[in-house]
Amino acid sequence: MNRRRGIWLGLAAVLLALGAWLMLSGQGDEPAPEPLKVEFPRRMRREDWKRAEQRRTQVVPAVVPAQGKPEAEPPRPRDPVLAALPRGKGRSAVVIEANALRYSPIGELLVDCLMRDGGKNLEEFRKQSGVDPLQDLDRMVITDKGIVLSGNFGNARFKELFQERVSSDYGPGSRVYEPGSVVVTQADGGVRKGRNNGTVGTWNDQLLVVGDDPTAVKEVLDQVNGGGSNEPPVINEGSTYGEMYGVLSVEQLARMIPKEQAELAQKLRDVADTVELHMDARSDVAMVAQIRGSDASKVTDLGKSLGGALSLARLKAQADGDKDLAQFLDFAKVEPDGSEFKLELAVPLEVIKERLAFCRDDQKTAAERGAEVRP
Repeated sequence: MNRRRGIWLGLAAVLLALGAWLMLSGQGDEPAPEPLKVEFPRRMRREDWKRAEQRRTQVVPAVVPAQGKPEAEPPRPRDPVLAALPRGKGRSAVVIEANALRYSPIGELLVDCLMRDGGKNLEEFRKQSGVDPLQDLDRMVITDKGIVLSGNFGNARFKELFQERVSSDYGPGSRVYEPGSVVVTQADGGVRKGRNNGTVGTWNDQLLVVGDDPTAVKEVLDQVNGGGSNEPPVINEGSTYGEMYGVLSVEQLARMIPKEQAELAQKLRDVADTVELHMDARSDVAMVAQIRGSDASKVTDLGKSLGGALSLARLKAQADGDKDLAQFLDFAKVEPDGSEFKLELAVPLEVIKERLAFCRDDQKTAAERGAEVRP
């Protein structure tokens, strides 16, 4: 008995010694990695205010007051892109800072994907249009009725690009290219008549408005030239922060929720009034969605439901061994604040690099093939 007890005591001593050695050997050269920190876009930064001020380039003509009425203050210069945005409740507009995104880490990765063919398609577009998207494009606005592009389009060959459309002047510095009749050559050598789709509007070689409806395109040009609705744009100057920002209609956001969460999607429709988005892509990709509603208690309840759904999704991802999704959901959280709450989501840059690595490999392969055939 004593001998057996001595064996167990000796084994325990060895295990204690081994445990102490393991603990000591884990110190020093290889410290435990710190948890990743992500900076979320929550307010205007100094560089955002500076950018917004530099974009106040358009001076709208002052309205001549009626006889006997005091003169109104002259309107201050404004950003023509903000003037082009939709107005009124239930409208959507998302602004992508294409130029800023181009020179961000994720932008470099996206350019690699664009250049997978060695840049042949991009070069062909440059020659045909006179526009270099990587240099001339500043912002892209996606709305519920079309797209607005801003930048330097002074070298654009609009007449050649839209020659099949019917063009006409429309207000100061504006021109509209509407659908017209076209002749299409068929594979058998025959021809048939048809009509091209879509309307394009231009303003001062700075804006390009694209839409299916000619009335909607003209409405945007009216707004830029100082006319249209007196309602404010859906995005104000104080909300132009991040590399992507804007307002989504509640219905559009509800459609993004998986069918398994149909009850949550309907609750969002019933409670939320507006959804404001901001994305920071200077390093990691971090997004904040600010959801507002008129009933504070219902908004709080919606935030709790959304937070619970995120927690369940995180646990499921961990159980399924989906490392990327679990890591993505680790940064997801809901912060309630009265009649609104913030939903935060982030994707670490390293994860994006891993996912888009094939683009750089394809670009390298295309370059090597080009070198092989070059005399």
